[in-house]
Amino acid sequence: QVQLVESGGGLVQSGGSLRLSCSAPGTIFSINELGWYRQAPGKGRELVASISVGANTNYADSVKGRFTISRDNAKNTVYLQMNSLKPEDTAVYYCRHANTVASLKGGYWGQGSQVTVSS
Repeated sequence: QVQLVESGGGLVQSGGSLRLSCSAPGTIFSINELGWYRQAPGKGRELVASISVGANTNYADSVKGRFTISRDNAKNTVYLQMNSLKPEDTAVYYCRHANTVASLKGGYWGQGSQVTVSS
């Protein structure tokens, strides 16, 4: 059983920055895709960013140019750097480790990190 541990959420003012981290000690991160989802109150889970085994990245249109996903396979850690945050970015953010992160089936999820952006 893979356990993903997230850190870095919190409260920030509009225009500020936060960095989320997600690690899984003892897991071989390098063999799977990694990604970050978010879920705002009353809404479905949205794929925000993903990074392939070969480090190719994809972003939701709503965060392009503001968020950056990266991975450190040696540390079994994936990061989400969030800049120029907006109130609409407020959500619980979940990291994901799976063969295909775009699918909600299979794979593993982090415990969720609350990100709140005040106006």
